[in-house]
Amino acid sequence: MKREPNKPARRPLAGVSAAGKNEASRSVRVAAQLRQEVARLVALDLADPRLEGLVIGSAWISNDLRLAKVFFRIATTSEGAELEARRKEAEKALERASGRLRKAVTARLALRVAPELRFVYDEGQDARDRIEQLLDEVKRESSRGDGG
Repeated sequence: MKREPNKPARRPLAGVSAAGKNEASRSVRVAAQLRQEVARLVALDLADPRLEGLVIGSAWISNDLRLAKVFFRIATTSEGAELEARRKEAEKALERASGRLRKAVTARLALRVAPELRFVYDEGQDARDRIEQLLDEVKRESSRGDGG
């Protein structure tokens, strides 16, 4: 294959081998598939009432595909101690089902090594909700000050 004279030759990124780039993109791809599969399994296959309203937000997997973190949230209007209690119960239920989930995910994604699944509550959305709440309060207070 001839290279056109006006186009420079493609060079790999400094410090990144082609294999390293493929490993990273593969882990991103597998993480997306892992998220979808865990979400499907939790919704359809697990009959634990502690997992009601559980939403799988994202997943991360190491480049060697041996460790996976699955980030989850609970879709609820509960707040404070009640939300904390539901979160702890969901974590217990997920840990209890992790062996079954690990086996199913490994088979479904055709992985050679079964990744260790760690479940982490995604507090990012809670922080965003709190920021929105504070902004609404500021907006209400400023509208009171302008009207008086």
